[in-house]
Amino acid sequence: MEIYTTANDQADAVRRFFSENIRVLVVSVVLGISVLIGWHYWQNHQNTTLKAASFSYQQVSEALFPRDKDLGDKKSIDKDHDVAAAEKFIQDNNNNYGVFIALELANYFVEQKAFDRAEQQLTLAVDQTKDENLLSLINLRIRGDLFLSKGDIVAARAAYTKGIESNASQALQVLLRLKLDDLSD
Repeated sequence: MEIYTTANDQADAVRRFFSENIRVLVVSVVLGISVLIGWHYWQNHQNTTLKAASFSYQQVSEALFPRDKDLGDKKSIDKDHDVAAAEKFIQDNNNNYGVFIALELANYFVEQKAFDRAEQQLTLAVDQTKDENLLSLINLRIRGDLFLSKGDIVAARAAYTKGIESNASQALQVLLRLKLDDLSD
């Protein structure tokens, strides 16, 4: 450790430090500012993307299942177009919004008795989500119930069991166990 006897010695040491390390300091400051700006840009981009996906989700969802009972002028809904738009939305949105539309589309196909197409949508939904509760919900309410409505009790039992084993919330596990117990009767 150096001991400085005068203020001039201290000033010389500070000047020497900055002259030897100015490049490192400037690069560090510029790099720090660049990281902050990049992080802010990324957060803004993520927000914008999620807002756009949310808006698109709402439009596609309402096209598939109109909320208004009185459709007025919209008597002839082009379901083929709406289904195609929903399928495109699922492909373009590899996030939970895409999963939710896949679930709604699977529900639509079940109502139309198109079980194979419903199962395709469920497979897409399972492949796109990493959320354990959402996976359990898919296995509980949709996949297991789909198999059950087709009369495939073995596949329904397997789907419910898979939902129980997927680290779901306790409430979902209770519902899955109830469904599974109902199959035993």
